[in-house]
Amino acid sequence: MTSHGPGSCCYKGVKHEGQPVGSISTVNDIEVYTSYPENKSTDYAVLLLTDVIGHKFNNAQLIADQFAANGFFTFVPDLFHGDPVPLNRGDDFDFAKWKESHGTEVVDPIIEASITELREKYKVKKIAAVGYCFGAKYVVRHLHPKQNKIDVGYVAHPSFVEADELKAIGAPFSISAAETDQIFPAEKRHESEVILKETGLPYQINLYSGVTHGFAVRADLNDKVAKYAKENAFLQALSWFEEHLKN
Repeated sequence: MTSHGPGSCCYKGVKHEGQPVGSISTVNDIEVYTSYPENKSTDYAVLLLTDVIGHKFNNAQLIADQFAANGFFTFVPDLFHGDPVPLNRGDDFDFAKWKESHGTEVVDPIIEASITELREKYKVKKIAAVGYCFGAKYVVRHLHPKQNKIDVGYVAHPSFVEADELKAIGAPFSISAAETDQIFPAEKRHESEVILKETGLPYQINLYSGVTHGFAVRADLNDKVAKYAKENAFLQALSWFEEHLKN
């Protein structure tokens, strides 16, 4: 694996202030949070694949709105069929058992349905994908523009990505990593770097000091170091998409 499986750090953190401006709808039996850019264009989309706290988490919706404010129609599907992990769930939570019900055989069809919806209903020309923690695996698994899937990918503090999945990508890929991260530690970053270099594709790995797993979504914004890292991780994704999607 190029990252370890998720642990309790994947659902611990701080809820952020702010009122989301998007809306919830349904695609087949999947709930989706969508947020439009000011001009309502759907030419370029961000498919945002969340951490285990899911599409209704305020922080995730605020990030989606930020992408929309920067010109990307943003689409956030419910990856868990109404069974996300609540923020700061108690230590009695059996995370391993929860994960058994949310494997690739369940999540991959949700990603496929989302891509089909973006291509066919919204007539999206290009799709960028963002994956936080849990969602990162599915950005990697579907990063194949020649198969009319995802055109460019970005992930932050990824969890349980397999080496073979990373080797199989077919498009530019960017990673935001935390200095302290038991899920994506230094040896896994270095392994990922070797694999990405061998693909011959554009890639980027940014390491943010003073932060831990989950910082790009659940950072304490009263902590100046964590706030800086979170904001710059977002700008990293945005500039990567501008360069490799719109150019």
